[in-house]
Amino acid sequence: MRYSTLCYIERDGKYLMLHRVRKKNDVNRDKWIGVGGGMLEGESPEECVCREAREETGLTLCAPVLRSVVTFVMEGDEGEIMFLFKCADFSGTLSDCDEGVLEWIPKEALYGLDLWEGDRIFLKKIENPGEFFTLKLEYARDGRLLKAVENGTRGLIPERKDS
Repeated sequence: MRYSTLCYIERDGKYLMLHRVRKKNDVNRDKWIGVGGGMLEGESPEECVCREAREETGLTLCAPVLRSVVTFVMEGDEGEIMFLFKCADFSGTLSDCDEGVLEWIPKEALYGLDLWEGDRIFLKKIENPGEFFTLKLEYARDGRLLKAVENGTRGLIPERKDS
């Protein structure tokens, strides 16, 4: 199992989104996501999200808030546990990212972007202040979301088999 972080940095009703278009063989190729990445040995989720945000954006996160722990399962993959953060308190100047293009996107425009289906679920959930949740997302090898379970018990989409 891999461990990672993802952060939605917000300002003026917008999230800083990363359009992943620069890396070859990227599972997120052409998707819009928040900023983050894999945890290093001995690194806490907070240390990781701050390091990744600084590396990808040039911004220093001052008070990232952990909103969720998301478990990803994809057919044929080892799986991943992701710590999902939001942050409105940051400093610094936005820089270029070698993984893609950074852009401030109004929250109401997010759902018109090419997002993972599971990201659509947790983006809506993190808008409820203070509500911590867990989420398990099961994907088919082709990227279709097969199952989403909130807090271990409540399915968010009907379970589907290959169609």
